[in-house]
Amino acid sequence: QVQLVESGGGLVQAGGSLRLSCAASGRTFSSRHMGWFRQAPGKDRRFVAAISWNGSRNYYADSVKGRFTISRDNAENRMYLQMNSLNPEDTAVYHCAAAYSGLTRLRVGVDDYEYWGQGTQVTVSS
Repeated sequence: QVQLVESGGGLVQAGGSLRLSCAASGRTFSSRHMGWFRQAPGKDRRFVAAISWNGSRNYYADSVKGRFTISRDNAENRMYLQMNSLNPEDTAVYHCAAAYSGLTRLRVGVDDYEYWGQGTQVTVSS
């Protein structure tokens, strides 16, 4: 089992930056692909970024490509999302997620992820 706790959210002005952190517990964190998703009010949870189990591969939603960077530190059981050039459309609750074990390709679907954190609120003011 993997437990996930996000932190680092907050209120920021448009153009600003935030760094989200996801702390994981459980022995299988370092062997799982991980992802970040976000959910705005009244909308479905949507894919933001994914990273492979060893950090060698990543994939981003078009809406954040070039602005967000996903990374992980398996020695510390942590994953990060550096968010730059934020705009009001980035306002959402951000969740980290651990993919099912044994997957090869990075996944973008909610159903491909087994464990979820409670989320951290990111609000970008214009």
